[in-house]
Amino acid sequence: MTIIKPKLVTVFGGSGFIGRHVVRALTKRGYRVRVAVRRPDLAFHLQPLGGVGQIQAVQANLRYRASVDRAVEGSDHVINLVGLLFESGNQKFSTVHDFGARAVAEAARAAGVPLTHMSAIGADPHSHSVYASTKGRAEAAVRNILPDAIIIRPSIVFGPEDNFFNKFAGMARISPFLPLIGGGHTKFQPVYVGDVAEVIARSVDGTLKPGDIYELGGGEVLTFKQCLEAMLRIIGRKRMFVSIPFWVAKIQGSILGYLPKPLLTKDQVVLLQRDTVVSEAAKAEGRTLAGLGIRPHTIEAILPSYLWRFRVHGQYSSQTPV
Repeated sequence: MTIIKPKLVTVFGGSGFIGRHVVRALTKRGYRVRVAVRRPDLAFHLQPLGGVGQIQAVQANLRYRASVDRAVEGSDHVINLVGLLFESGNQKFSTVHDFGARAVAEAARAAGVPLTHMSAIGADPHSHSVYASTKGRAEAAVRNILPDAIIIRPSIVFGPEDNFFNKFAGMARISPFLPLIGGGHTKFQPVYVGDVAEVIARSVDGTLKPGDIYELGGGEVLTFKQCLEAMLRIIGRKRMFVSIPFWVAKIQGSILGYLPKPLLTKDQVVLLQRDTVVSEAAKAEGRTLAGLGIRPHTIEAILPSYLWRFRVHGQYSSQTPV
């Protein structure tokens, strides 16, 4: 009797914010998941997302090619979600975004398996932002190594563990002011992490077109200021906005960037000088959530489910602004 095993999917960065939602989406489909992370002992929280033995954590570091090859061995599909918000120690944009992406793509090519690569809207090898330029170089390398690789470019991603709404909600809890970098005019298209995970899972299903770049944004285009206003409305707090010119923010970012977990870096300020929204070309070609028949979740529907802890009286607050 022939025993047919479900696909084995290796997910690099599967223990992170987006990763845990991708792992959940994959296990619900019955796939076996190998989570490749630097610290497998810190990935135990993923175990309840699947059945017994369905999720396995293995050690891999994108800076060490041999560990990448071992993690890919025997896989049926590879997903690379690894990304940095800021540099720290040996974790540099160039080594993780660029060199690391090349290593994963080459390992997937050697194993003869498909690859789904996570990038970001705004990725551009010629960008003045180190983050965006290394993301752009990574995309180019992946497409050169594996022309059929699927690339996912989300706008700012929100969800229970996000680093945007949670950060500013935490600031609003202790500060009477909130900063509007560049006046708060930068446009975002916030996309729910669950919607991003669904698209990535579909790439494993084989329903996405190989070699395409998908740009994922939510149903609303909001300015930086409008995002903060929505957050304040949901946590029931009133705060004053302080407009900070980009040049001042760059100075602040240069200083704050030396902190272990900086609130702001100079490179992030550079990123904020460019809108992060889905392109018209992606819309026309159906390379969006709408094009895939996915109705995006709104921030009004999702944010209250996890930002309630920032309300004055928590979950049972009346939400009257204070």
